[in-house]
Amino acid sequence: MARLAVLVSGRGSNFDALRAAIAAGQLHAEIALVASNRPHAPALARARATGIATHASESRGSGDRAAWDRAFMAAVAAARPDLIVLAGFMRRLDAAAVTPWLGRMLNIHPSLLPKYPGLDTHQRVLDAGDVEHGASVHFVTAELDGGPVLAQARMSVSAADTPHSLAARLLPLEHRLLVAAVTAVASGRCRMQGTAILCDGQILHAPLQLQDDASLA
Repeated sequence: MARLAVLVSGRGSNFDALRAAIAAGQLHAEIALVASNRPHAPALARARATGIATHASESRGSGDRAAWDRAFMAAVAAARPDLIVLAGFMRRLDAAAVTPWLGRMLNIHPSLLPKYPGLDTHQRVLDAGDVEHGASVHFVTAELDGGPVLAQARMSVSAADTPHSLAARLLPLEHRLLVAAVTAVASGRCRMQGTAILCDGQILHAPLQLQDDASLA
């Protein structure tokens, strides 16, 4: 059974989705740690309430970014995770902190990467006049939102959409996508090899897509 460390910065709805999938027997894993760069992140309180270990260290005003990243990731490593899941973790980690975890760290991002890395993705989709939006789960590398993309979920954009409505409609898809992607990696179905992804023993030439039944194909 895979041990997960889940990194969060806020409410942690994606953490809740992972926890619910584990409780339902859908995801065969355990959450060994929930860690945050915001000590008052609501997700931390919910994790503690269910007996999950937590770690928090304020990143704002921390001064030496690389030193903070090293200390934070050392605390995460102490939980002995098999896989680190960035689930709304709003800090870009230093390359030296990421490198030891290449192939063992996933991030969920609210855009159809490589479109719109970084922030304000919903507004950028509207500004560009896109007719499709979505979310991506990718392996984390030193490049911001630039690692190999494992899986995506897609939805249409209407003329009436706002950044708020896009975010609200996308969130349930994000939850299902993250659970499916973590399941694929934790089960050994998919893994990162160099700059590529192997799934079912074959090189993945395009991201897997979330299906209506919450599977990836």
